[in-house]
Amino acid sequence: MTYIEPAPIKDKENPLESMMQRFDAAVKILGISEEMYYILKVPARQVTVGLPVTMDNGQIKVFEGYRVIHSTILGPSKGGIRFDPAVNIDEVRALAAWMTWKCAVVDIPYGGAKGGIACNPREMSAGEMERLMRAYTISMLDIFGPDKDIPAPDMGTGPREMAWLMDEYSKAKGMTVNAVVTGKPLVLGGSLGRTEATGRGVMVSALAGMEKLRLNPYRATAAVQGFGNVGSFAAKLLQEKGVTICGLSDISGAYYNARGIDIEKTMAYRNANNGTLDGFKEADLITNEELLALNVDVLVPAAKEDVITHENAANIQAKLIVEGANGPTSASADDIINSKGIMVVPDILANAGGVTVSYFEWVQNRIGYKWTLDRINRRSDRMMKDAFDHVFETSQKHGVSLRLAAYIVAIDKVASTYKFRGGYG
Repeated sequence: MTYIEPAPIKDKENPLESMMQRFDAAVKILGISEEMYYILKVPARQVTVGLPVTMDNGQIKVFEGYRVIHSTILGPSKGGIRFDPAVNIDEVRALAAWMTWKCAVVDIPYGGAKGGIACNPREMSAGEMERLMRAYTISMLDIFGPDKDIPAPDMGTGPREMAWLMDEYSKAKGMTVNAVVTGKPLVLGGSLGRTEATGRGVMVSALAGMEKLRLNPYRATAAVQGFGNVGSFAAKLLQEKGVTICGLSDISGAYYNARGIDIEKTMAYRNANNGTLDGFKEADLITNEELLALNVDVLVPAAKEDVITHENAANIQAKLIVEGANGPTSASADDIINSKGIMVVPDILANAGGVTVSYFEWVQNRIGYKWTLDRINRRSDRMMKDAFDHVFETSQKHGVSLRLAAYIVAIDKVASTYKFRGGYG
């Protein structure tokens, strides 16, 4: 499995509006001025491009591409590039803002960005994909740069596409520039630990939350919704820490076994079965709604956005929700979840392990030296745990949920940095 930056898939309740509801609540608590509010809200730069690409049949097709730089206050902007038919500017704006807050929460010197091209990679050949990525890179030569804006993989893209981007950018600059992009193949300067980084961060966040709730991992149960890159590694690493994984799901359905599911065997089955759990016999087939409502200690939504809404939030029995995906809980469900006393480790904290190791990849490229996997894991785990502790302390100080506390931490950091840099909002 290649690493994919977790992100919303389709616009249901409008991810931009959900993000802004939480943003507005945090700003109110912080007492941010109106001037600073708009400095933090409005993207620094939005680019829309038309990309003419010669298809395999000889015809020229024009694709629409986007890159949104939300903020560069903390440092160069950072964020993935997605290839998906549903890409639109509102979604990209929301994802770019999420990246700003995510980097701030884990104390990484990056701002937030996101990019996308409205296309269907499942219907395109490798040659068409390459020509599209190279055309997009050329259109963004004045945007991208190791000190300006650093892209990464997202839905529909992976190490192969990042290699094409790096190559096209390097040709334009007349030299090899590894640090312009992260999520590359290892031989091109990619980092060890990158593939499992987001799932590992989910595991660290889950254990930190369990510690606060006094849940013993060796007696705890969990359900993981989504068995792609993030969900499968989160499940595997949680199981290694003693947690019994009772429920899993992917596009083929949801599966439940009260005695526990062997995750290593399940990953091997998926990898040998065209990437799905279809026909999985080691657990009973249930519905996705039943999976979300299982009587487990920990629920990890790691598939897509808006799976927990005001319609089903009351059915959730888990004591702890750890968001492996971006936006899996809609803003309309927040009050219901909070009233039930369920602790939620929010997306901008729980799935920040991916961007943390992306940062490590960039650092290694800049210094020209590779770190060991052990060093990467130790440093990533420490940063994730420190970020959780900071957010938890903030939630206690203000008497708010971890989600709102994470936004408070992030917004306060960016606003304070802006003022120190000479702004007076």
